Amino acid sequence: MPLPGEDWVACPRCRTALVRVVRGGIPRPSCPRCGFVFFANPGVGAACVIRDAAGRVLLVRRAPGQFGAGRWCFPCGFVEWGEDVRAAAAREAREEAGVEVVIGEVVQVASNFHEPEKPTIGVWFAARLADPAARPVAGDDAVAADWFEPAAPPPLAFPTDAALLARRARGLASAGAPRARAEPRASAHAAP
Repeated sequence: MPLPGEDWVACPRCRTALVRVVRGGIPRPSCPRCGFVFFANPGVGAACVIRDAAGRVLLVRRAPGQFGAGRWCFPCGFVEWGEDVRAAAAREAREEAGVEVVIGEVVQVASNFHEPEKPTIGVWFAARLADPAARPVAGDDAVAADWFEPAAPPPLAFPTDAALLARRARGLASAGAPRARAEPRASAHAAP
């Protein structure tokens, strides 16, 4: 599959004819006049893994016209330009499920290739309802919102959501479960 920008012939800044210059092992559309270089980067998405007191997770059903229409996913969406990724996750919970949340720690970071022409990087955050009595209401690009047991989800839209729930069902991902004690943080330079 060709990378975005491979069919570009003119610089989007100064309209000079583009040349291909190898950077990072990939020939990239580059402008010899103004120095513009096009890097095909994936979009960034943010999602909330919201659990209720019974340990169920909140999922939303995707509306027609959306990828995976009719299937379910965690409240999620793209991070807007200039928006903090945590704020984006909270916004998506509000827009898609009608709930205000308190964002917690990162549960999962993954590359999404379910749409090969539109790859993304997803960041899933543990979250809890700001008001435990709040009732989810579908909105934005969701047609339903409901609570599900992590081990028995409905048909899911995204393979990365399915992988996260499978790990959760096996007890490998906390997805925001309360901890009895704080765990030490790994160094940013530590090997995974």
